[in-house]
Amino acid sequence: MPNRKKNLAIRQSTASAKPHAYSSDPESDARQTARHLHVVDDLADYPTILTINSGSSSLKASLFLPNGTRQNYRFEHIGHGFPHDHHEAFAALMEAMGGVKPDAVGHRMVHGGNITEAARLIDDAERERLQTLVALAPLHLPGNLLGVDLCLTHFPGPQVACYDTAFHGTMPELAWRLPIPQRFGLRRYGFHGINYAWIASQLPALLSNTQASGHVIVAHLGNGASLCHLHALRSIDTTMGYTPSGGVPMGTRSGDLDPGVMLALGQQLGPTELEHAVYHEMGLLALSDGESNEMSELLASPTSTAAFAVDYFARQIRGAIGALAAKNGGVDALVFTGGIGEHASEVRKKIMDGLHTIGFALNQQANQQHKTYLHTNYSKPILIIPADEEQMIHKLVLQVMASHPNSPAQRPA
Repeated sequence: MPNRKKNLAIRQSTASAKPHAYSSDPESDARQTARHLHVVDDLADYPTILTINSGSSSLKASLFLPNGTRQNYRFEHIGHGFPHDHHEAFAALMEAMGGVKPDAVGHRMVHGGNITEAARLIDDAERERLQTLVALAPLHLPGNLLGVDLCLTHFPGPQVACYDTAFHGTMPELAWRLPIPQRFGLRRYGFHGINYAWIASQLPALLSNTQASGHVIVAHLGNGASLCHLHALRSIDTTMGYTPSGGVPMGTRSGDLDPGVMLALGQQLGPTELEHAVYHEMGLLALSDGESNEMSELLASPTSTAAFAVDYFARQIRGAIGALAAKNGGVDALVFTGGIGEHASEVRKKIMDGLHTIGFALNQQANQQHKTYLHTNYSKPILIIPADEEQMIHKLVLQVMASHPNSPAQRPA
């Protein structure tokens, strides 16, 4: 029986799901390459794992216990009342956990740079390397790294970084290269990879083998949004690029823009103002003329600007689905995930209304009820699969710790 080490995983987005443990499938090279995992039923031999999202203004945690139960902790809007800062949020988390002290800590890192490993131990050198990537994800990595430092003050064991970008390491050069001179050293990375890996791990149980290993487009739609084209359960294309600000419109991020627009904005704004605008003033917030960046609020609003923002978002997602299918050999199935993807039936309907031309037809009743299967009998499969990065991080932490059973904790320099 393995040692009952307790592990903490840091991640950027929330999910509520039944706890699972995972084992890798040695029979499938594709699944080994992308680290796709199968659910197994017996959690009795697994250590306690705590997954945490240390974001810029939130701390979200899920505690996985050896008996198969799962406890969720959420601290939102840090700095606007209680908790007043991340230190206070972590103190509240420690109290809520009732003295559980994990022996290892895993962190969701939104950006991992050029590496293709799904997870690594965080030693001093890796902590320094991650710090150099902050400019590539300024909205996310500072919170991720603050979580590392705060965890070091509470949990003395080794820490593991799990990278959102690594899943897209299987993309071909046609998908990751930018049409700019290579001397600049810039490329497309892709994000939300931990959840895309989770979705890929679930597809064989939900679709036929041919469909699951075929061309599946996954729409991860939330305040941050992207799409990924899977083939043989691996990423072959995605909408986000060099940073998490690219691709389709999001809550406060524009997605892809004409480079000339950025040049024009650069003439009007200083570097700091421009960065703030790119990450905090665009997307749904701008499309609704400042009304809201929250899809739920826009759907409930009677204003024409809110309706416009919703229609614009749905149109861009629909266009992205069509483009991914056209570029990569068609599409056999479509998956919705993320807060909007899982819960906003009206948005799903608006997206699907124009996709009958590529073989999709929405079952309106199933869509309203948020069923797993949303398609009619004459349609290609349309599914909802709830996001669950925690489960993937859980498995990655176990894998890394099994490979480094005696690794000491490392303090950042």
